[in-house]
Amino acid sequence: MPKAAKTEIELLRTWTLSAAATLGSFVRAKGILQEIQARLPATSKKSVVLEGSDLTLAMPVSEKAAFTASVAVINKVMAEVETLPVIPREIQDILTIKTSERHRWLADGRLPSAGTRTVRLNGRARRITFHVFDPKVVEDLLDRGAVDEWREQDAEAKAQKRREAAYKAKLTRSLKKAQKVSKKPARDPEDPAVTLRGWEDFDMDGLLR
Repeated sequence: MPKAAKTEIELLRTWTLSAAATLGSFVRAKGILQEIQARLPATSKKSVVLEGSDLTLAMPVSEKAAFTASVAVINKVMAEVETLPVIPREIQDILTIKTSERHRWLADGRLPSAGTRTVRLNGRARRITFHVFDPKVVEDLLDRGAVDEWREQDAEAKAQKRREAAYKAKLTRSLKKAQKVSKKPARDPEDPAVTLRGWEDFDMDGLLR
């Protein structure tokens, strides 16, 4: 009985993620957990869990060697956690932006890339490559409210494009109308269709003298 009880005793270790590490995002915190799990052996991945901002490693006392190795891995990640690149889903949650906005601002240079990362999709041979971002840059964008400014700029640019399109459409209609008028044949003054009726009678009355 004592032996059975002994095997139920767990080895525990907890780490707390700082606000500078998560940037106020649970998605970012979960990404850090996944980064840790990716560095652990397959047998130890599920031994570390995230609860709020706390990471907890729990293993049976019989796995002390694996526990010690896992602690070393997690300590190494925690030492660099505030500099880990921010991945797309994390930056979208941190800045509260849409995928389309991320793509647009990345393309026009307002959202600077810190490089790319290639990963293999779980259970698939296919790999995907995506841009990652410097956490310090993301923090700065968050602090100075850059997203609101960019949205205002985009709204103004969109309104300007609508005005330009409306003017262009109006100009096109005017040109087409002018072309139709210019294509109408000029009428011959001697054409009976344009000769004033009763002209001879008007002349006979001497009104032109």
